[in-house]
Amino acid sequence: MATTHHQPTTHDEWRAAYRLTSERDASFTTLGGTPVKALYTAADAPADPGHPGVYPYTRGVYPSMYRGRLWTMRQFAGFGTAEETNERFRYLLAHGQDGLSTAFDMPSLMGYDSDDPHSEGEVGREGVAVDTLDDMTTLFDGIDLGEISVSMTINAPAVVMLAFYVVAAEQRGIPAERLRGTIQADILKEYIAQKEWCFPVDPAMRLCGDMIEWCTHSMPRWHPISVSGYHIREAGSTAAQELAFTIKDGLTYVEQAVERGLQVDDFAPRLSFFFNAQIDFFEEIAKYRAARRIWARELRERFGAQDPRSWRMRFHTQTAGVSLTAQQPLNNIVRTAVEALAGVLGGTQSLHTNSYDEALALPTEEAARIALRTQQIIAHETGVTNTIDPLGGAYFVEALTDRLEREAYDYFARIDELGGMVQAVKQNFPQREIADAAFALQCEYDSHERVLVGVNDYVDAGDAEIPTLRIDPELERKQRGRLQAVRARRDGAAVERTLTALRAAAASPRVNLMPALLDCARARASEGEIVRALQDVFGTYTETPVF
Repeated sequence: MATTHHQPTTHDEWRAAYRLTSERDASFTTLGGTPVKALYTAADAPADPGHPGVYPYTRGVYPSMYRGRLWTMRQFAGFGTAEETNERFRYLLAHGQDGLSTAFDMPSLMGYDSDDPHSEGEVGREGVAVDTLDDMTTLFDGIDLGEISVSMTINAPAVVMLAFYVVAAEQRGIPAERLRGTIQADILKEYIAQKEWCFPVDPAMRLCGDMIEWCTHSMPRWHPISVSGYHIREAGSTAAQELAFTIKDGLTYVEQAVERGLQVDDFAPRLSFFFNAQIDFFEEIAKYRAARRIWARELRERFGAQDPRSWRMRFHTQTAGVSLTAQQPLNNIVRTAVEALAGVLGGTQSLHTNSYDEALALPTEEAARIALRTQQIIAHETGVTNTIDPLGGAYFVEALTDRLEREAYDYFARIDELGGMVQAVKQNFPQREIADAAFALQCEYDSHERVLVGVNDYVDAGDAEIPTLRIDPELERKQRGRLQAVRARRDGAAVERTLTALRAAAASPRVNLMPALLDCARARASEGEIVRALQDVFGTYTETPVF
């Protein structure tokens, strides 16, 4: 005879059953450590979340969202020399990608030329090597820069790469005002999390401000800064910390631009954000909703923005690289799909899906294609784009959204007590908070309080070997030869004149450096030469370690 289970039928019975379940599940938390109740009701989320496309944009920045237009599918790509990456760009465009996202190698990110001794063994390894205007021209050969949206992930030397990009387009007859895309340029998150810098904090902030100001006047379709929470999360932060520190960084850039005399509605519509999509599905969705609401409120009420475009937080999302495992790497396809779905249900405007083999090496073409197909399957097969904000009003999601918003404002208050975000960074406050959070999460994995499939549970005796992409060491010699050839044929005196002019401009705090940088690019000064010239004036930076 089948066993029957008594179901609660009265309100009192339900309350008793719920109390027992809550006691049993009292230790359940999100990935960020937020306690999770066994059941959420209307009492947990009484506020009306509003409508999409309407302030404060909790449910999305546009009224039609994906019923009107899908997010931009923008795969991160870059390795070896400009020729190899150009081939990968063309491959991705041929397979349905509609935006390019450029990964630069470590020397380029740190402001070193490929023939600098610091660059040995790293040229073209983690991204594409770009030393001069010629490399930038080759990188986008055959690609219509007046039509395609291009994202460039580079930070401390972002002004240099933007100058190379603008001049590369200029030489093809495409004016700066036609260029469309984003450059990351969020330098505060470098000191907080990613640790790639060229200059001390204050001059680095000046360079960010110069770029925002110049783009406001000269590149109306370009996003001069992508405020990045991605790297903050990759460093080990909680969702609440990623939310708080990222938005506070963004508000700091707004403050700086306003102090320069810019009108907030002249530049704020072109500020964009870059968030992580971690594996804790509902917490990530709530994070994006809270981010939109906070940004809209702060821009309208604090900075007095009148243009609704200034209130709308538009953001790119990338699935969590830190969630990928070298063990059982095919599991990463599932992780990436779940994270990408969180980004879509959270209302992202642009999405990158990581390849399953990235914990082992740079992605193979097959892995990159699967990552792109993941987005296409979500877009065209799952039905989640058929209705706008399908999770809006869900008790759990709305309660988490409110909770993360409160936690973000708690961090804002602590940062303001320290004198603002720049001072907080100098005092290592966000760095210390992230280090503590990362340590706490690792302890949970080490103690098996939290399961990581294929790593601390469900472990196989031996994993099958996965084919990986290997960078030919010969490419480093080839890139150095390219750089030396540029130096041999350029006008050395003209290069030195532009670098001297750059140093003089850098020594004048009120001079915008973008025109001088564009002149350096046109003369074919290298990235390393330009960075060294600026360091002659600004100096360098050494971090105070946080333990």
